[in-house]
Amino acid sequence: MSVKTLKRSVVIAGHRTSVSLERAFWVVLKDISKARGISVNALIEEIDAGRAGNLSSAIRVHILSALLAARALEK
Repeated sequence: MSVKTLKRSVVIAGHRTSVSLERAFWVVLKDISKARGISVNALIEEIDAGRAGNLSSAIRVHILSALLAARALEK
């Protein structure tokens, strides 16, 4: 099974950079930002501000944490 990675440009602290994520992560990232009433770029800036390692990995961990938190609320 092939998983397509998409590269998107974002602006963090006034600097343009690119982020590579699998399509499913971009979809959920958009859903999270929409639910919070902020842009995807603003959400990525927040994630970037609190990260210790690779930005793409930090985004994936943020998404996983958000999904687990939502799941816990459903129980």
